[in-house]
Amino acid sequence: MKNPKILVVDDEERIRRLVRMYLERNAFDVEEAEDGQEALDKALENQYDLIVLDLMLPGMDGRDVCAALRQQNNEVPIIMLTAAGDEMSRIHGFELGADDYVVKPFSPRELVMRVKALLKRAIQTTDKEAPASVSSVLTFQTLTINMDSRRVLCDGEEVSLTPKEYELLCYLAQRPEKVFSREELLRDVWNYQFYGDQRTVDTHIKRLREKLGKASEQAATMIVTVWGVGYKFEVGE
Repeated sequence: MKNPKILVVDDEERIRRLVRMYLERNAFDVEEAEDGQEALDKALENQYDLIVLDLMLPGMDGRDVCAALRQQNNEVPIIMLTAAGDEMSRIHGFELGADDYVVKPFSPRELVMRVKALLKRAIQTTDKEAPASVSSVLTFQTLTINMDSRRVLCDGEEVSLTPKEYELLCYLAQRPEKVFSREELLRDVWNYQFYGDQRTVDTHIKRLREKLGKASEQAATMIVTVWGVGYKFEVGE
């Protein structure tokens, strides 16, 4: 079996070398890029299992790289590295399709565990997308989720979701009325057993509601906050 192949993108050589050292110790094959254009070129020419992508890069920044990859329907998992830990930066990164967000300075060991978790989750998601004998369409009053085509419709209007927003919606919608804590969602949707910022869940829920709400206010209200606990998908009458 081949080792997973990771692209590490950062304009600081010392950070690239540090991340590379820890990833290679854990049996990952690593390639590097020092700017956004180089990262995009490599990502489009090669098949990586995951990209560790710095937000602030010379020329084309990490957000532009992420957006360009998603526009090409490239769903490689992306972990963004950034010194900006404010909510708007996280929201923008997630909106463009990043799967996770790690604030500098960071623990290399934690980063490796997040890489492993996202890779494991990606494999599990691929396995679940194999043809099944049961219906792969979830239909509610104003919301339809086709899990074969990965399409989400609200009142007949298609809603564009990032891979992680789609996974989160499917996870909740397949278990109506069940309340999930943020820890459970981090574990089951992000596959984080030990690490994970709970704000990651809150930010994705916020973006998911906003996107659904633009097409159908009723669909957005189906994702309910259970104060002091977490979230649930409420079907209603």
